[in-house]
Amino acid sequence: MSIAETMIPPQAPPPAPPKPYTLSRFLGSVMLGIWLALGVGVFLTVVNGWDPEKFSRYGPSFLSGLGVTLTLVTSSILMGAVLSLPVALGRMSKNKIWSWLAYAYVYFFRGTPLITQLFLVYYGLGSFRPELQSVGLWWFFRDAWNCALFTFTLNTAAYQAEILRGAIESVPRGQHEGAAALGLPERVAFFKIILPQAMIVALRPYGNEIILMIKGSAIVAIVTVFDLMGETRRAFSRTFDYQMYVWAAVLYLLMVELLRNVWGWVEARLTRHLKR
Repeated sequence: MSIAETMIPPQAPPPAPPKPYTLSRFLGSVMLGIWLALGVGVFLTVVNGWDPEKFSRYGPSFLSGLGVTLTLVTSSILMGAVLSLPVALGRMSKNKIWSWLAYAYVYFFRGTPLITQLFLVYYGLGSFRPELQSVGLWWFFRDAWNCALFTFTLNTAAYQAEILRGAIESVPRGQHEGAAALGLPERVAFFKIILPQAMIVALRPYGNEIILMIKGSAIVAIVTVFDLMGETRRAFSRTFDYQMYVWAAVLYLLMVELLRNVWGWVEARLTRHLKR
């Protein structure tokens, strides 16, 4: 008799033991049911109250506001990225004055609400109109759009500087030593070796910062910038139909979800060499 005939044939794995139905599972099921009921209720309410006339009348305004929101967020993110690099380098500088100034800038813009910063620029600088006119800057700060863009750029630059600083400091010390062993100048080593590795680490925090900026951009409607939320408020003031805010919520959700998926794809492509 061969060894193969005496071996025990493969057996199916034993069934997993049933999970006990605990109190936490029960509460989770109840909350899930409540959320589903609320979602279905909102959906049915919107469908039953759908008004094609309002949609055709205010739909173009919503799309115009959406374009303003995307332009504001994109412009502030890009300009903030440029400003964040010297701020991050200042945070890591051995020069105490430069390091302290960068720390104070980051501390202020990360420690105060974005709406407070917007009011300080829009209303606060408006109190210095004669001084701004004397230096030729009033033409910029008298426009609500410019004030919003200026505030958002300074705010996101502070957050991006901290993201970039943490990512740069996470690069192993051996990378610096290897570049020095090859005789590469510090500037070349930083931009060709250190910074690319740091940007991979910073990808996900950067995506979170962009999402926060998209949602935070709604506050510019308070200072008469007709972005998506501004157009929503104007449409609601004329119709008193709460569905205007439902449409705005759907558009914000679509923006965030689209960005999340695109950013996830970009991250997967750039980090595919790290996966095993």
